[in-house]
Amino acid sequence: MKVTRAVVPSLFTVLNMFCGFMSIINSSEGSFHAAAWFIVLAAGFDALDGVMARLTKSTSDFGVEIDSLSDVVSFGAAPSFLVYMLSLHQLEGAGIFLSSLLMIFGGLRLARFNVNLVGHDKEFFVGLPIPVSAITVVLFVLSYYSPSSGLHEEAAAWLPWMTVILALLMVSKIKYETLPQISRRAVRENPVRFLFATAAVLVIAVTRGDAAFPLAVLFIFQGLVRSMVHGMKHALGLGPKNGGDDSSSPSRVDV
Repeated sequence: MKVTRAVVPSLFTVLNMFCGFMSIINSSEGSFHAAAWFIVLAAGFDALDGVMARLTKSTSDFGVEIDSLSDVVSFGAAPSFLVYMLSLHQLEGAGIFLSSLLMIFGGLRLARFNVNLVGHDKEFFVGLPIPVSAITVVLFVLSYYSPSSGLHEEAAAWLPWMTVILALLMVSKIKYETLPQISRRAVRENPVRFLFATAAVLVIAVTRGDAAFPLAVLFIFQGLVRSMVHGMKHALGLGPKNGGDDSSSPSRVDV
């Protein structure tokens, strides 16, 4: 069997999928913090497989497909099962339905991305990327769940609503900015985005992670605000006439 350089990024993709599986196992055992951290680890491998694909120049259709399949496991099924075992199981049938939305709508989000790969704006994603949805769930769990006292009462009340909102945002037409690449060219082309990203990292570091969930909510909210402003400009005839669909380029990137 011939081993090619395309194996390198695919190895990170497989590790991503494995972390999603480990998250599901830990959720089933009630180890919710460990389950959340395995999703974070999966996100790290998801980012690395794209980096390795570019470094080895081995981007391929196979890589895109296996990446999406891994994302369904790690950022769809794993967060769905996490919120179900954490709290939504108390709602019985309704809880099963609500928790499944993260997986189902995440799968729809990935399928839409895969059939619209070519010829789109690299600056924006259409709909909330599925890793962002999963990380928002993770930050919610790490912020409001304690192994000793369980999930805060107010957080438990908000969890069903957050699940529905994240699911709907994934299949929406709302635009979300892509994460800035760390390079001189990227900083030169969009210094404001790079400054905001750097500031967010510093705030999270200074607050020892306490600001992570509010910042994730802020990121989601700014997409909604941008969409409303764009809609108002379009209604008033102030926006560009040629809109077009904005998604990501056909490379192994977070979707």
